[in-house]
Amino acid sequence: MSTPDSNSYVFEPADNGSDVSQQIRDISEVPAIEVITTAAVHLMSAAAVKLGLAAEDNAEELKDLDEARKLITALAGLVTAAAPEIGSQHAGPLRDGLRSLQLAFREESLIPDAPGKGPGEKYTGAVN
Repeated sequence: MSTPDSNSYVFEPADNGSDVSQQIRDISEVPAIEVITTAAVHLMSAAAVKLGLAAEDNAEELKDLDEARKLITALAGLVTAAAPEIGSQHAGPLRDGLRSLQLAFREESLIPDAPGKGPGEKYTGAVN
């Protein structure tokens, strides 16, 4: 990044052609299951933080249920769509984590969602 000029920033490319080629070769070696589960874990972690479940002293300040709802719904869609492709060995723990987040959302909500209307429940069914 160059020096700011008139409150604007100019971003310079960080990679040259050979670096991009190496990155493409590196990612081509990663199995799809690993990419899918990594994305799911990132969504889970972000949702937990937005639910105020972070281990930080300021966890309550980080809570944002609207954002948590979006992340949980995206996670539910990913897990539901990917389950047949990744198998129960990988999908089972992801489903368990998703369900835990859905239940935590219910507990944190001041106004509870109707059964089947909580985050991600259009993909997973009602969570009790």
